[in-house]
Amino acid sequence: MANDPDLPAGDQPPEENPLAQFLAQFGITPGPDGEFDMAALTQRLQSVMAQFQTQMAGFGPTDASSGMNWTFTKDIARRVTASLGADQSPSAAQSGQVRDAAGLADLWLDESISFPRLSAPAVAWSRADWVEGTFETWRKLGNPIVTSLSVAMGALMSREAGPGEEFMKPMVRAAASGMFAAQVGQSVGRLSAEVLSVSDIGLPLGTHPQVALLPSNIEAFGAELESVTPSDVLLFLALRESARQRLFAAVGWLGPQLHALVEHYARDITIDTSALEQAIEQQLSAAMSADDLERAGQALAGKLFEPAVTPEQAEVLERLETLLALVEGWVDEVVGHTMTRWMPNGQALTEVVRRRRAAGGPAESALKSLVGLELRPRRTRDAANLWAAVRATRGAEARDAAWHHPDLIPTSSDLDDPLGYAEHGHQVVPDELDAELQKLLDQEGGQ
Repeated sequence: MANDPDLPAGDQPPEENPLAQFLAQFGITPGPDGEFDMAALTQRLQSVMAQFQTQMAGFGPTDASSGMNWTFTKDIARRVTASLGADQSPSAAQSGQVRDAAGLADLWLDESISFPRLSAPAVAWSRADWVEGTFETWRKLGNPIVTSLSVAMGALMSREAGPGEEFMKPMVRAAASGMFAAQVGQSVGRLSAEVLSVSDIGLPLGTHPQVALLPSNIEAFGAELESVTPSDVLLFLALRESARQRLFAAVGWLGPQLHALVEHYARDITIDTSALEQAIEQQLSAAMSADDLERAGQALAGKLFEPAVTPEQAEVLERLETLLALVEGWVDEVVGHTMTRWMPNGQALTEVVRRRRAAGGPAESALKSLVGLELRPRRTRDAANLWAAVRATRGAEARDAAWHHPDLIPTSSDLDDPLGYAEHGHQVVPDELDAELQKLLDQEGGQ
């Protein structure tokens, strides 16, 4: 309790112990001498923790190093997905339509790009399938935030030294981890109702390159478009996803680099300890049920991360936005050029996708909730123009060959001068390591 400025120092009320205030919520109060009954304290805290652990055990094991129960996270994502409307498994007819659209897309792309077809067949997914198929990637991207949470919780607990501290540590850790797990699950669940394909947001989210389309979401997307048949919408999206997945499959460094940039950004996130502390106190007083954790995670969304961005994060964000713009701009250029021959009405669909991307929407919200990242590749149109200029100047093979090495791809400054890059590109001067690696690859190829 703050001091009253109108009272003399000797008449000030005693300072309230935050730990005592917290324990009072559980009916634990100090005795006449101001000391806590340690036996009662231990018993009560152990009881609360045991009750919570029993509930969480129903979702599967908790990760020992992070305190996160990722099965609980996935369960929330699945329940959010189910709450957003019927989500039936794709019918045999829908699966066949996806395969046919992807097959035709491959025929067209064979003439347009240098990257080979995928070995995995195209599939139709429900929203629940998308959650299952992308969850391991979300888990990987969220791990740096779990580490930051552990550091923030350590700082909180160091300020609350006193009776019962050792017993409170696992409770505080479990509450914070549970709320973040709920927040991630809700974000992924909401995103599943909006995406049209496995990597619709530009990041490679699947466990391996594969074309996966969501017929129910595509049907809702197409219903808002005029003068475009459902089959054209499906074919257009199959073209985009097939091109994107071929790129990810053929360019081995691209997917890991995108993920590494997101994780690098997340490692430097600053946790808002005051918001975290308030949420933990509210959650612990609610006895830490799974349903309460889910509600607390929803309430904490948007408040967990400090808004400040470090200079290093700003640099990483610029690199990430440029690389994503290059990926999506390449897809726009490839698909747009392909459709000029086979699908004249496709340009209108390209503009719809561009407006949808510019609006941000659920994809941006999901990344912001997960890693505090407000990601919006603003220069996708510039990137598409650059790739088109390279194709017009040096051919489609030169356009695709730029992906063969990270040093060959355009930079943000190249987006300001697309014609200059189209004429000259970048040259990579091999160093000794590159030369030795090439020698090993040549020997392996010879064998």
